Amino acid sequence: MHYDVIIIGGSFAGLSAAMQLARARRSVCIVDAGLPRNRFAAHSHGFFGHDGANPLELIAQARAQVLAYPTVTFITGEAISARKETEDRFTIALASGDTHSASRLILAHGVQDVLPEIPGIRERWGISVLHCPYCHGYEYFGQQLGVLRTKPMSPHQALIVSEWGPLTYFLNGHDDLTADDRAALEQRNITIEPAPLAELLGDASSLDGVRLSDGRFVEIDALFLAPGVRMPGLAEQLECAFDETPNGPVIRTDAMKQTTIPGLFAAGDIATSMWNATLASADGVMAGAAAHRSLVF
Repeated sequence: MHYDVIIIGGSFAGLSAAMQLARARRSVCIVDAGLPRNRFAAHSHGFFGHDGANPLELIAQARAQVLAYPTVTFITGEAISARKETEDRFTIALASGDTHSASRLILAHGVQDVLPEIPGIRERWGISVLHCPYCHGYEYFGQQLGVLRTKPMSPHQALIVSEWGPLTYFLNGHDDLTADDRAALEQRNITIEPAPLAELLGDASSLDGVRLSDGRFVEIDALFLAPGVRMPGLAEQLECAFDETPNGPVIRTDAMKQTTIPGLFAAGDIATSMWNATLASADGVMAGAAAHRSLVF
């Protein structure tokens, strides 16, 4: 079937885009694999009007509202390929073998987090191992915090997180801390720990602290880190341009969220270097409205 717009990704960005198009009475197909990035977190903080809500419940509520519009179709599945055939025709293929086409395409599928291979991190991700202090810092205010060096920009994260409590910056065996970064950390009374981490300790998903490679134990209640990211290959297949950011590559878009490929839009974590549910939703609103305008003009 041919649609006005296909949206790959049915979370905060994709559903926000779909709402704009549905209210413009355009035919929309949302394809979603059912694995939203924030599924590991029990609460979504800072989202307008829904502070503390469960993100999966927010997604379910938004999906129900979008599907109440008669021009919207929702497909549970994984898009494995996409191509632009003509000026007004994109075709996608699903893992099921089905194919669909549309005049416009919005990529809103997000990214996959790549976590350090340290025992105890994966099972605590989104609970006591976190990436965003604005999303989760309040709940750990005044407690013992840590930031794990994962990228050269990690000292910047440590300086921000130190606003929420006493902090240890774990170099994890890296020796790339500049003199300026060290001075800035010391000025904020941040403890610098050079030894590699051996494991995270605590009952279930809670965190009591970390054991270092030399056997020492450092007590912390939450560990913040900037994960690596892996982006599904649809944007590369479509030959989008990318921009490098401190958090990795993002799809290049203009102010209206159109990529370097006419008729192709991108929204959410794949198109911004700041990961936040509110920003992802706002990105989706812009992409949806812009895709509609492109059909009109």
